Amino acid sequence: MSEGVEMKIIARIQNDFQTKFGVPRQSGLVQALRAEIVFEPEYRVPEAVRGLDGYSHIWLIWQFSQAVRESWSPTVRPPRLGGNRRVGVFATRSPYRPNSIGLSCVRLECVELTRSLGPVLHVSGADLVSGTPIFDIKPYLAYADCVSDARGGFTDETARRTLAVDFPTGLLERVPEDKREALLGVLENDPRPSYQSNHELIYGLSFAGLEVKFRVEGESLYVIGIE
Repeated sequence: MSEGVEMKIIARIQNDFQTKFGVPRQSGLVQALRAEIVFEPEYRVPEAVRGLDGYSHIWLIWQFSQAVRESWSPTVRPPRLGGNRRVGVFATRSPYRPNSIGLSCVRLECVELTRSLGPVLHVSGADLVSGTPIFDIKPYLAYADCVSDARGGFTDETARRTLAVDFPTGLLERVPEDKREALLGVLENDPRPSYQSNHELIYGLSFAGLEVKFRVEGESLYVIGIE
């Protein structure tokens, strides 16, 4: 018999991604990305985060809120493998799972105690869309959570690929100065689906209220417009 359990949303993340296109594929890939974790009213209790500022990193347990499905498949096609090879869903971090739960390790920059929102966690390196519901927050423990000789499964077969970004000065100056490093990091990590290789296609990335137009040819990404 299948049983269900209740999960309470304790917080939501706020950042510069209003859509999932462009969100880093894993946490920690773009450390310059900043975000705030704002607790739901019931959990805006300073005592609940007492001692958390002693940790450099935290785990976020959250919901793939834009990928919730009624059914599930035992196999998926990871973009990392070009979308052509099927592997077991439990051997991937695909959002299409029996339970749409994600796990991310992020850097905790600081804990801010505010009058209106209670404790707010400022983090970097998150791979979540703005508004994503968070179910739990746990401290990262280096002595237990870091495994130096861990194997990476099929991800060991595919090297991480970055692009050289050509961002004309006149366009880059239209991006707020405190957002430039993060945007460049997102573009360097190639936000396109892994199976896309058409250099004639023009993509639009929504970031920090801007629409960034770009194309990719070979190992280079060319920014061609900012709206």
